[in-house]
Amino acid sequence: MRIALWGCCVVQLFSTLQSLLGMQHSFIQAIADQLKEPLPGQAAQYRMAHVVRQQSVQAPPGARQAGVLALFYPYQSDWHLVFIERQPHHGQDRHAGQISFPGGKFEDSDASLEETALRETEEEVGVPVDTIEVLGKLTELYIPVSNFQVHPYVGFATSRPAFVPDTEEVSEILEVPFRHLAQPATRRKTNLQLATNITLKGVPYFDVEGKILWGATAMMVSELLAVAERTGLVSS
Repeated sequence: MRIALWGCCVVQLFSTLQSLLGMQHSFIQAIADQLKEPLPGQAAQYRMAHVVRQQSVQAPPGARQAGVLALFYPYQSDWHLVFIERQPHHGQDRHAGQISFPGGKFEDSDASLEETALRETEEEVGVPVDTIEVLGKLTELYIPVSNFQVHPYVGFATSRPAFVPDTEEVSEILEVPFRHLAQPATRRKTNLQLATNITLKGVPYFDVEGKILWGATAMMVSELLAVAERTGLVSS
């Protein structure tokens, strides 16, 4: 009798695992398919942009190039994205202390900006390049304050990575369920004091574990959410 019950439990567990794997595959495949279609673009990005960014800003010819990665991975029966909180005092980093995707500037040794995003992800959070599959790319975004033209890529890992932060650049690693970002209550507005005499009022942001995810990264997340919504598997 015990053997029969155990066998039944094993079958149910296997069936549940198959179902979860199937859902994971369908979500990732749907995202990959949508990234091949025309992207939501700036209209989706500007939903999370401050009023001063509510106009198209073209990158000048001398803009620095950067690649970042929105990395999906399964954890606790949900898809997560990894973000980094940048060290508050790090060299000439104009985005010090902010929350961002792993990534960084293009190096001459990089074969492409996709390689930049993957290399920087391994360097900053310790995810080996060969464990990541790139699904596609979001719309490029120019950041005037740092003169960076950012190229956001989307990838996934089949299991939760063993994150190892580069403590020189990364203050904290944030693992955020994607469905949390899709919830309307997560999107808020606040006033941000950027310097003694500079305050931005009514800045849109995502509430991430009580931390403020705003600016260019919030704009990229907004487009990624718009891509996910088109799959019909995510709603906001």
